[in-house]
Amino acid sequence: MVLLKAIEVDILEDGSLDLPDDILKDLDFTVCSVHSTFNLSRRKQTDRMIRAMDNPYCTILGHPTGRLIQQREPYDVDMEHLVEAARERGCFLELNAQPERLDPPAIYCKMAKEMGLKMAISTDAHSVNDLHLMRFGIDQARRGWLAADDVLNTRSWGKLKKLFKRA
Repeated sequence: MVLLKAIEVDILEDGSLDLPDDILKDLDFTVCSVHSTFNLSRRKQTDRMIRAMDNPYCTILGHPTGRLIQQREPYDVDMEHLVEAARERGCFLELNAQPERLDPPAIYCKMAKEMGLKMAISTDAHSVNDLHLMRFGIDQARRGWLAADDVLNTRSWGKLKKLFKRA
């Protein structure tokens, strides 16, 4: 069994991360997510997330549309531009399996696949009681036409480690 060191960090309004690089450099990977200031313009929100992916320690962009089903609309973001930026930078997108998120929607999972971007299915578990939610993420991946090769979680640590190395 391999135990990985990882963390979810907040993407601040200016696109910086809420932890310094000297901490992030010691982790195996980092999920970077927006958790506040959802009302930025489409351009500013997109630029904010791209600036976060410019950080060499940003591995996975978490819940990229920010939607909470029947609670909060997705923030205004240019998903095609985000997917392209992630692919260019060697980042990946999270497919968040929480039933109230299922983020991104299946149409964007399909877009990521078509654009050659791999995704990580995450339970976003805050306790062991939420680990079973992975099945919802797998269902969402299937709705988006993702196959095993499109999903980071299907790889051994050795192969994943190579994918996580930023050029």
